[in-house]
Amino acid sequence: QVQLVESGGGLVQPGGSLRLSCAASGSIHSINSMGWFRQAPGKERELVAVVSGGSTMYADSVKGRFTISRDNAKNSVYLQMNSLKPEDTAVYYCNADIVHTSRSRTTYWGQGTQVTVSS
Repeated sequence: QVQLVESGGGLVQPGGSLRLSCAASGSIHSINSMGWFRQAPGKERELVAVVSGGSTMYADSVKGRFTISRDNAKNSVYLQMNSLKPEDTAVYYCNADIVHTSRSRTTYWGQGTQVTVSS
């Protein structure tokens, strides 16, 4: 019913920048929150950043380096990642809490996009 399509991952050197994008499409009435999670090899998936209404929240490890933003008209969320470090290497997943046109509510995940920070 709803798809989240991510883009923008890749290979970048330490200190570099990347911008991730995620667009939701389908039977959407409204979106309560959108966010980004990441999972590194051998580790659990962790919250990176989330935006809900006018509020944002960040993991301590990315504060001051990453910025999350949202375009409600496009049902999209973005993650600007600056000053990237090798420990930011992970698969990044988009997440959205969606209210359908039927008024039911479901949490969706994107397919994931690989971010690799290495020299």
